[in-house]
Amino acid sequence: MSDQRLIKISLDEQTLVRRNPDIEHERAVAIFDLLEDNSFVPVGDFAGPYSLHLSLSENRLVFEIRDGEDLQKLGTVGLSVTPFRRIVKDYFTVCESYFEAIKTASPSKIEAIDMGRRGLHNDGADLLRERLKGKIEVDDNTARRLFTLLCVLHIKG
Repeated sequence: MSDQRLIKISLDEQTLVRRNPDIEHERAVAIFDLLEDNSFVPVGDFAGPYSLHLSLSENRLVFEIRDGEDLQKLGTVGLSVTPFRRIVKDYFTVCESYFEAIKTASPSKIEAIDMGRRGLHNDGADLLRERLKGKIEVDDNTARRLFTLLCVLHIKG
């Protein structure tokens, strides 16, 4: 297993709002899956593994990168969240439809909504990879899970 990976992830507790069991489950699964398998390569002369603290501050998604022991700050990358607003809004709308559909809708309707949800999720992950280019290199699965965490941070109480 490469050292160019994340071994610890935390979300800003001041930004994070506990919303409902579905959202909490998504957050927990994204972090678990991310720690199990990821590729995270910050640009610079750094040796992994890494710890990552994610937060939203002044309309920016902030990646605070630390060494694996979480002792030394290695750098901070900030991305404007403005390019993500539409896709996050659309993703939330489709997710709400999905969570409602799984209660009563037919399997074919649930599958159609889920396909739309996954498509938006992939679009968000692609945008995240594009915005991180030249700052942090991540693979597709890492980008998908980081996009999930970006969405979780966007939820307002």
